[in-house]
Order: sequence, then structure tokens, then C-alpha cells
Amino acid sequence: MFLTIQELIQQAEHYASVSELMIATEMQTSGRTREQIIELMEQNLVVMKQSIDEGVSGVSSVTKITGGDAKRLDDYLNSANFLSGETILSAVRNAIAVNEVNAKMGLICATPTAGSAGVVPGVLLAVTKRLELTQEQQIEFLFTAGAFGLVIANNASISGAEGGCQAEVGSASAMASAALVCASGGTAEDAGHALAITLKNMMGLICDPVAGLVEVPCVKRNALGASQAFISADMALAGIKSVIPPDEVIQAMYQVGRQMPAIFKETAEGGLAVTPTAQTITQELQEKQTQ
Repeated sequence: MFLTIQELIQQAEHYASVSELMIATEMQTSGRTREQIIELMEQNLVVMKQSIDEGVSGVSSVTKITGGDAKRLDDYLNSANFLSGETILSAVRNAIAVNEVNAKMGLICATPTAGSAGVVPGVLLAVTKRLELTQEQQIEFLFTAGAFGLVIANNASISGAEGGCQAEVGSASAMASAALVCASGGTAEDAGHALAITLKNMMGLICDPVAGLVEVPCVKRNALGASQAFISADMALAGIKSVIPPDEVIQAMYQVGRQMPAIFKETAEGGLAVTPTAQTITQELQEKQTQ
């Protein structure tokens, strides 16, 4: 069992990969067999792929506040007239798709939460095409992401209500960036630096859901979180290191979350949630509920 990124890096040296370390850890803590654990992760992967496919086909949320953006971005991608890279933009599309399905009350895999569920699968499915990952390698990606996410959850938070959106989308993006590094042949230490770079960039991100719903700005924050994961991974793979060690960055994120005012932690009392347009949306939804 590892409690810090440093311990994760050290223990990973005794395993074939970070994913194998995570599987061994899960076997130890859950009592499940290796086969059972892998089967459960395979089921998660199926749900992730299904939610992306559903979202890209075009869905609307229950409230009609969000929806259709994944399809719009897919059409834009197919036009081949975009500014950023195809892999990153595909990840962005995928992330939006998952969160639009979540807003539709569809089936998604919380990774690590429902509000941040688009980042990891969005990144994974995009890089699967880029790196031609096998089914087994996709599963390894998810276990690797889970290993780094476990450290964040145990030492900081993955809850928007407790730590703001830095704890949800920030954590998901950090998990995805670390897994990207390992999937690309980088070391566990490189992955730790990618995680740190990501969290530093997303530190202080508030949770300000319009009308208290996981729609605005959540869907688009997942999109940008997916893109951040790629940039952080590339920086780490290029040999760029975080001056502040990953474990210290996680602790800093935890402290920022503790010091963050309650109005910025999922209460819909601050940030975008109190803009005039957001207030109008909230009032309209409340009126519909009373009809």
C-alpha cells in the first residue's frame, strides 16, 4: 500500500508497471482476486465507451441547459479545419460527451466523481487511437490513473463540496496526465511531475454550479481539463519537472481547499452561479418545478 506519490514511485520499481502496483494494492485492500478486479475495470471501460458514443450522437440534459456540444465538436473535427491538434480536440469532445450524458441522467463511470467523469475516459479514448492501445493497455491506463488518484483522495480531496472544482476536475486531469505519461513510455517519476504540473495549473479552481446542477460550467471544465492533461504529460515527457514535489503540491491543493470560502464549494452561492444569466436560469427552473 502506498500513501504518497513518492511511495508510489518507489514501490512501482518492484512491479512491471504502476498499473500492476495498483492491481496488487486493490487485491490487498479489497480481498478480490486479480481476475475479479480486472473484470470490474473492464466493465467500467465499457460504460465509459458507451457514454462517449451516446454523447457524441447528440443528447440534451434534463433541464435543457446543456447538450449537443459534443456532437457540434464532432462535426467540427470532421471538417478537418480546426486550430488545435486532433488528439487533444478528440479528448475534449469525448469529455463533453460523457458529462452531457451525466446531465441527461444517463449511465457514466464516476472518475473519480460524476462531476469530473469526462476527463479520464475522454483522454483515454482519444489517446487509444493515437497510440493504438490494445484493450489490455486501456485497462492498464485506468489502473494507473486510479493509483495516482488514490494518493490525491487520501491526502487531499476529490470532492467539489469539500475542496472546490480543483478537487474534482483538477484531480481527474492530474490522474489522466499521469496515466498518459505511463502509456507513452514515461516513468512513474515522470508521471508524478505531470500530476504536479496539472494540479498547480488548476489549483484554486472554484466549484460554482449554476442552479446547483452539474452542468454549467462543469461540462466545459471537463473539456479543458482533458486538454490540460495532454499538455502536462507532454511537458513531463519532455523532461520538464515540477520544482515543487508532487506530494507537496497535493498538500497545497488540500490547504487551498480548506481555506476556500464555502460560497465557492458547490453551494451555488458564488462565481458563475450568481451572475445575472445564472440567476435567470435558476429562477426559470424553479418556476417549472412549481408548475
